[in-house]
Parts: sequence; structure tokens; C-alpha cells
Amino acid sequence: MDEVSSGGGLLRIGKAAERAGVSPRTLRWYEEIGLLAPANYSAGGARRYTEEDMGRIVHIRELQSLLGFDLGEIRDILRGEDDLAGLRHEYRSGADQGRRREILLEASAINDKVCEVVAGKQARLETMMSELTEKSVRYASRLKELD
Repeated sequence: MDEVSSGGGLLRIGKAAERAGVSPRTLRWYEEIGLLAPANYSAGGARRYTEEDMGRIVHIRELQSLLGFDLGEIRDILRGEDDLAGLRHEYRSGADQGRRREILLEASAINDKVCEVVAGKQARLETMMSELTEKSVRYASRLKELD
């Protein structure tokens, strides 16, 4: 049977995992810890993924592989992004001025929390870079001593 289900181009877990460069177990783990929810399930309970789901998987992998966030940090970032998307939708759907103000205050607080996660990572990276720079200076100094 084809890896794409007959219903609307949804991907089976094997095909989604292959396209994302991860194992099916990784996608199941992402679901278990709240990072990803498949768009649909077959009658037999098999997971089905949309292109939007694939985009989320790529985003998770980028946060993890390229930026070095752990899964807890990624969960915090994704929750913030999801909450912001919901607020953005509500804001655009014609909320009255009072509710728009509340939405903006909520969005600001959520954004601040995501900024804290990113700032924490940035501080750890700056510390690491500083330590590496100090080592480079020490190595250069010792090389001069040998000359």
C-alpha cells in the first residue's frame, strides 16, 4: 500500500518520518511529550500527518539540531507560538477593542516567556564562547612561550 493515505494526501508515519529525517519512534515520542499532534488518525488508529505537521516537525528539528534547544525548551517555545497563533486569530476575527487590549497584554506576556527561554540559551552559548576564547588566548600564549 502507498505511504500516503487515500484521504487528502495525509502522510503515514513512516513516510512522514522519512521526509523529516527521523524515525517513526521519534514522531511518536514528540506526540507523547506534547510537541506534535498528528492531524488525523486512520480508522485503525494509525497516525496521519499533513504538510502543516511536516512544517512543525522541521521546526522542532531546527530548534533541536541547529539551535541546540532541549525538548523541554522546545515544548515551551512551541506552546508559546501556538498560544500566540490562537491570540492572533482571535484578534483578527473581530474582537472588540477591550478584548483586543487583553489579547495584546496576553501576547506580550507569552512573548516575554519565549524570550526568557531564548535568552537562557543565548547566555549559556555566550558563556561557552567566552570559555573557548579564553582557551585560545591561553594556547596562543603558551605557543609564544615555546618559541
